[in-house]
Amino acid sequence: MTTLTLSDAHALVVAAMTTVGHTPDDAVVIADHLLDCELRGLAFGGLARAVSITERIRATTQAPRPIEIVRETSVSATLDGGDQVGYLVGMRALELATEKARAHGISVVGARNTWYTGMFSHYLEKAAAAGLAGVIAGSGPAVVAPHGGTEGRFGTNPIAFGFPAEPTPVIWDIGTSAVMYGEVVLKARLGEELKPGQAYDAAGSPTSDPGAALAGAFGVWGGHKGSGLAAVVQLLGMMSGAAADPPGISDCGFFVLLVDPAALTDPDDYRRRVTEFAASIRATRPVEGGRAVRVPFDRSAACREETLRRGTIDVPETVVAALREAAHE
Repeated sequence: MTTLTLSDAHALVVAAMTTVGHTPDDAVVIADHLLDCELRGLAFGGLARAVSITERIRATTQAPRPIEIVRETSVSATLDGGDQVGYLVGMRALELATEKARAHGISVVGARNTWYTGMFSHYLEKAAAAGLAGVIAGSGPAVVAPHGGTEGRFGTNPIAFGFPAEPTPVIWDIGTSAVMYGEVVLKARLGEELKPGQAYDAAGSPTSDPGAALAGAFGVWGGHKGSGLAAVVQLLGMMSGAAADPPGISDCGFFVLLVDPAALTDPDDYRRRVTEFAASIRATRPVEGGRAVRVPFDRSAACREETLRRGTIDVPETVVAALREAAHE
């Protein structure tokens, strides 16, 4: 492992992103998102993902196009991401959805033709800070097998819900696969194995080899219930016009629905009641010998606070070396 200060880690990602063609401002947006993943203990979505971004850009022959609004009403919009990385497209979708929800009480924005949309709680935390509640869902390439199957039919398909509260929002953010794509890629880079039951090889046999899993399919999270949720998330992402089974790392669907509580109730009172409800969950008597009960996002917030206090992160040497090489090309 290589220990990096937070500022050095951020600067390294910015340098790598600008070297592969992003503007300085866009590079900062990407770096902010990836570093937030690192702060919250999700290393597979942090600097390791920056390596994957550089690899994907190098392997693409056509340059990305500007993000474009292709359909719009007062409360909705559809974006064509122009094959831009999803951290940029997702932020544009969030900004547009926030603007419309503030003006009209509710908004829905979809985006297609993008990839690597990242950690949905990163977007919903910003929405909650603006006083909005919402849901974000995302579809992707068919790498996850439905319950009872061994062939990919939908993406890792994250879905997240966010609600304003104090001192932190309540955000539930999950992937609907047994293992996330970024985790598998990182384990392949590091020569590590997957946990039993997480994936199948191309022949449909269970595998712990991440390379075989990438050529085969991942398992679904939550049995038949998780499989149903994953299918629904795929359909929400497809509402933007994204393909059901896009080739490679491309054409992910991104679906954002935001609601201003003021459209339905007193927003300050709602925030207070959400805060009190969250406190009541934390105050639940735990099982004997168990830890204190947590609310969704508590772990992320605590981990981020501790990492910020420490001021450093530990990153695999292979990841740091790849980023330094990319930054100096």
